[in-house]
Amino acid sequence: MFTAYCPLGRGRLFGDAVLAEIAKARGRSIAQVALRWLMQQGVAAIPRSSNPQCIANNFKVFDFTLSDDEMKRISALKLPDGRIANPSGWVSGGWD
Repeated sequence: MFTAYCPLGRGRLFGDAVLAEIAKARGRSIAQVALRWLMQQGVAAIPRSSNPQCIANNFKVFDFTLSDDEMKRISALKLPDGRIANPSGWVSGGWD
């Protein structure tokens, strides 16, 4: 299993227009959408926060699913600096 230790890009994702649009349409936070995107790809996410409300909100990702279109839109945000990885390209069961 792969683990995302900075799944929210140290806050850089909060200014992303695509994530903001999806979050607004679903009545969710950008963090929840980003965490759900990872979960739907089988990636364990470990977000950090000292804010109790943010911590509680980060757990509210189990009662919705992103559509295929939303997943594709978020996946298309990949940047050369590695901001968004492509878990579907990883080999299951180990490293090659």
